[in-house]
Amino acid sequence: MKTFLDEDFLLQTKTARTLYHEYAKDMPIIDYHNHLPPDQILGDKVFGNITQVWLYGDHYKWRAMRTNGINEKFCTGDATDYEKFEKWAETVPYTLRNPLYHWTHLELQRYFGIHEVLSPATSQKIYDDCTAKIQSPEYSVRNLLGKMNVEVVCTTDDPLDTLEYHQAYHKDASAKIKMLPAFRPDKFILIENPNFATYVQKLGTIVNFEINTYEDLLKALRTRADFFASNGCQLCDHGLEQIYAADFTPEQANAAFQKAISGKNLSSEEALIFKSAILHALGVMYHELGWTQQFHLGALRNNNTRALRVLGPDTGWDSIGDYSQAIALSKFLGRLDEYNQLAKTIIYNLNPADNEIIATMIGNFNDGSIAGKVQFGSGWWFLDQKDGMEKQINALSNMGLLSRFIGMLTDSRSFLSFPRHEYFRRILCNILGNDIENGEIPNDIKWTGQIVQNICYNNAKDYFGF
Repeated sequence: MKTFLDEDFLLQTKTARTLYHEYAKDMPIIDYHNHLPPDQILGDKVFGNITQVWLYGDHYKWRAMRTNGINEKFCTGDATDYEKFEKWAETVPYTLRNPLYHWTHLELQRYFGIHEVLSPATSQKIYDDCTAKIQSPEYSVRNLLGKMNVEVVCTTDDPLDTLEYHQAYHKDASAKIKMLPAFRPDKFILIENPNFATYVQKLGTIVNFEINTYEDLLKALRTRADFFASNGCQLCDHGLEQIYAADFTPEQANAAFQKAISGKNLSSEEALIFKSAILHALGVMYHELGWTQQFHLGALRNNNTRALRVLGPDTGWDSIGDYSQAIALSKFLGRLDEYNQLAKTIIYNLNPADNEIIATMIGNFNDGSIAGKVQFGSGWWFLDQKDGMEKQINALSNMGLLSRFIGMLTDSRSFLSFPRHEYFRRILCNILGNDIENGEIPNDIKWTGQIVQNICYNNAKDYFGF
């Protein structure tokens, strides 16, 4: 019987162990999509205790705690930091077979050297040991990233952002890890949002001209995109239910925009026309800038209206949606490709039923210009776990080229999330190692090891040009 989370964790065969330990383990990390706070990286923040870095803002843990009967006071409420940690420790034993169980103990091992299982019996000691370390300068956020061999982090940033933290960090001679912004303009696409007109007004103030028309909006977004590009931005990201690709004219888009900024309600058809128009225009812009566009598709957000009202968004009340993806996605990519305006593209799905759809869709628009121009993104959010990663890897292997995959990312707000790259690498090496030992691929460790290193690091390095 294997020991829990030993050095060969998830590695079922000798070949898998060789691939991981000799090829994957020591590769640097390019984390090209996350939600880390840039100000904390600039300031090299030192946290006051383990709860602050581990439980603040972590809706994965909050969902588990609520399911375990823990009162909201200990999730987002006014309980003390130790009380919150104690309730998390109480919950952990009940997370068996949930990825939180693996992530929790990987993070305790990799950052703090703690090999005990977290439970009520070990809660106080682990809290004290972790807090003593996390309060030291050796555990500042830059050092936490350094412990995981992180080379690049791409944050996720609002077009309204000043990027002042990125600018100051770029001038910091002591900064060893590259931090780059990424453009996230969703609030200017989702025209039904009651705050849409307010966002547009704020954007006008920043670009120093009034935004009275749809064309004005496009001009303002391009102004901000150019500003982002001047500060090292090479990627954008969109978190949408689905791609919008209805037929439209600029005149129709402008009519919808005029209604929205006037405070009038739009029909669903008018909203779809606007969203389709601006998403296409942004796609053209990304190609002109030489950026990579990312689309995270399929989340059904803010299901619990009471919790949304009391706690706000991003507090753990989202789920997988069952939106139709294929037709609109094909139309959107095809429109851009028709005039050679399709940027490098990464598509992530939240519904596992869409795995094969995305895996085959990317092949429609990989045009031979660069390897893996259109990518099937790694397992995301609810699929960011062993089964989800295996299914994504298998679908991509069966219907595309796994060897050209640009690999894993954290998509996280936590500086302790980077063992997710290790988790992915172990799963990848286990799949390939099993294939070799089953005689399904040749026993060429050197070549397969090169493929592993490419997926872990080299492909992303080449793809983004970092």
